[in-house]
Amino acid sequence: MSPRLASSRSVFVVPLAAVLAAALLASCSSASPDASASRTPSESPVSAGPTPSPQAGSAEPEPESSPAETEEAPPASPTPPAFDATARSIDDPSSLWVVSDKLRPLDPVDYAPTDLVTPDVASQNPPTLRAEVAAAVVEMFAAGEAEGAGAFQVQSAYRSYALQVDVYGGYVQREGQAAADAQSARPGFSEHQTGLALDISPIPLSCPLKACFGDTTQGRWLADNAWRFGFLLRYPVDKVEVTGFMYEPWHFRYIGPELATEMHETGVTTLEEFFGLPAAPDYAG
Repeated sequence: MSPRLASSRSVFVVPLAAVLAAALLASCSSASPDASASRTPSESPVSAGPTPSPQAGSAEPEPESSPAETEEAPPASPTPPAFDATARSIDDPSSLWVVSDKLRPLDPVDYAPTDLVTPDVASQNPPTLRAEVAAAVVEMFAAGEAEGAGAFQVQSAYRSYALQVDVYGGYVQREGQAAADAQSARPGFSEHQTGLALDISPIPLSCPLKACFGDTTQGRWLADNAWRFGFLLRYPVDKVEVTGFMYEPWHFRYIGPELATEMHETGVTTLEEFFGLPAAPDYAG
């Protein structure tokens, strides 16, 4: 080979090597992770078809879920259940919510509770009440005294049908039937017969079974706080035409903390109004 041909070949080889090297560098640069990392979701290549599933026995690992896919949402705050006015019967005399008034006699009229106990509280005569009521009375009297209202005593509690016959008959003999009906329930219509009601007086005894009890420290405390223990002032001063009975600030009826709280918070003061029952100013016959 002539020196000139050899010289021209070496000139050709060098530029070709340089071109190949440059092309190789460009190829490596375009495949670098930086280029794919900068791609936005909208720039991702569209798949030409569904991605084949790995064959059974394949060593290809399952794709890991992203943190957003595996992170569980925090549990929702529990919502307190709404008050259910159908949870108890207002007709069953053994129910804490039974409504007995001049239009709603007990059924049967000679009903007698089976769980009567004597609470450990001061009283004019040893009272009996249903077990749940007795426990609530003990707690309420202790709280009232601890909170500065003074001491309490039970004036009257459960009365059987036969005893109510005597109590009501005594009012009729002394004051006549119209006056008796304003302040004493007829046998078979009395809340005292359910074992859920009681009459309360202060210690020392003053204003027993009189409207002035509402002005004593004990009477005022009960009017404001009895609901906390499940009791209702059953015959308010402004609801005589609804309940049918004169104002009795001493007469408290146990209805349980759930209903007592609901009535307190809604401002409804009689069972008739709360349960949508007709007013009962008089007996049907």
